[in-house]
Amino acid sequence: MSDTDVRDPGTGRNQHTLRDHNERLILTTLLRNGASAGSDIARRTGLSPQTVSVILRGLEQDGLLTRGSPQRGRVGKPSIPMDLAPHGAHAVGLKIGRRSADLVLTDMIGSIVAERNLTYRYPLPKAILSFLREGLVAFADALTPAAADRIAGIGIAMPYEIWNWHEIIGAPEDAMQAWRTFDFASAIVEFSSLPVFVENDATAASRAEHIYGIGRSWRDYAYFFIGSFIGGGVILNHSVFEGRSGNAGAFGSLPMRGPDGHDIQLIDAASLHLLETALTQAGHDPSVLWTSPQDWSRFDAILDNWIAVTAQQLALAALTVCSVIDFEAIVIDGGFPASVRDRLVTQTATCLKALDLRGLAAPVIIAGSIGPNARALGAASTPILSQYFLNTHGETGG
Repeated sequence: MSDTDVRDPGTGRNQHTLRDHNERLILTTLLRNGASAGSDIARRTGLSPQTVSVILRGLEQDGLLTRGSPQRGRVGKPSIPMDLAPHGAHAVGLKIGRRSADLVLTDMIGSIVAERNLTYRYPLPKAILSFLREGLVAFADALTPAAADRIAGIGIAMPYEIWNWHEIIGAPEDAMQAWRTFDFASAIVEFSSLPVFVENDATAASRAEHIYGIGRSWRDYAYFFIGSFIGGGVILNHSVFEGRSGNAGAFGSLPMRGPDGHDIQLIDAASLHLLETALTQAGHDPSVLWTSPQDWSRFDAILDNWIAVTAQQLALAALTVCSVIDFEAIVIDGGFPASVRDRLVTQTATCLKALDLRGLAAPVIIAGSIGPNARALGAASTPILSQYFLNTHGETGG
């Protein structure tokens, strides 16, 4: 299949009692396929044309859909494509990283309407809450009152057990322990009534790629996101699989073999904190890694070495995960410039070909399309998905 092919999320049900399911199915179909005529929607979903027509009218009246220009065919009346109304809903996404936090306001189709950034030596709850509170006020002021009322919620993406990473990021252990018992929902209710959704940052990034990026072209794939620490996500049957504790795809914990022969984890072999350390040791200011716009052209030799080592480790990790699940593709993205991502993808594919693939169907190694904003965008998608779209995991079709 080509990278531009988009697979359908499933089929519908015509019983009146499942109208909410069918509304979500139609909205999800439009999200994945773009503007479509009612007849095309009926064909894709398996719903009757009459059911589709009634639902489309209702969704349009609710401000969730917009009409396109009539399209004339060979015979009959011109068809009118329907599409998601970008400002039909908004959401806020907060990414909490080891060195920076990103706050975004998105619309219904995943476009970033506004964004803010905060950098720090290490994250603390109080500073993050102040950043979020100020951002919510700024975002609401930038919207009309009606649009502000359509903010679906706040999605928060943060590393799993962030308090355990104090040593690597150079943070005081006692300060980071504040995260262990911190409850976002209880803290945010002091200044916002919006529903709050908290999830793993790499899972959020994989969701952004799955919904808005190249992931729509694939049914089953493994997603690697390289930030300060590498993480990932598992996509099965067109849906992000979160797992028992919401930590599925914790690829950073994959066991690897270090250059000295000792056992390490992938997080210690293929993460940006290694590049940060190398830059510091060479006398460079590593803050350039976490600030925008990104310009990594000043340390080519160090970057070349990091890409070479990371590509080899990613190839081994790809081989490992594909021995468990027969993934079609491995998607690689991260908090780096697109040129760095593309070089890393190319070298990973080359390294994979050199490995022993007996008994396995080699996956395609492809570049993610979202980039550094993937975690914040994925966080923002969670409230939107909760209210308007269909969780397609377990659906048939495609």
